[in-house]
Amino acid sequence: MSNLRKNFSKIYDEYIGKIYRFVFLKVNSKEAAEDLTSEVFVRTWNSIQKGTKLDNPGAFLYRIARNIVIDYYRQRPQPQISLADYQEVVDPAPDPRETASTQSDLEIIKANIANLNDDYREVITLRFIEDYSIPEIAKILDRPEGTVRVMLHRGLGELKARLNGNKQDNNLTM
Repeated sequence: MSNLRKNFSKIYDEYIGKIYRFVFLKVNSKEAAEDLTSEVFVRTWNSIQKGTKLDNPGAFLYRIARNIVIDYYRQRPQPQISLADYQEVVDPAPDPRETASTQSDLEIIKANIANLNDDYREVITLRFIEDYSIPEIAKILDRPEGTVRVMLHRGLGELKARLNGNKQDNNLTM
């Protein structure tokens, strides 16, 4: 196996799950996410074969994934995500030791994240689910770090407001 293929294989193994999750959260369809994720890696392979040097493979892959998703939406309307699908992708094997209260809290948080605007959801997902730093997210999104910080701050503020609204609603019904 050539050195080029070995390097690509390592990148593929490291990022396939992350890129699939990222794409799925954008397109809300397992079949479309699988197809688009495959396209991300085909384009990456083609770029590597043409001599593109990948200093930051994660940023490169996420940028391609983001562009592919944009192309996808130019051709199709956006479907609604179901909470069951979101749960399966974000937390495919829930810990059975979790309490009912914790599960309920997680469901509320995930539902509220799914309802944020795309930019906020994307930044929060990359930061807290994929565990990327602000500079890495800035490269992935091709935006200045300051813009990413503001988006994250505003997204978390909106999420907090939604969660506080849910707590107040729940307290009123109890």
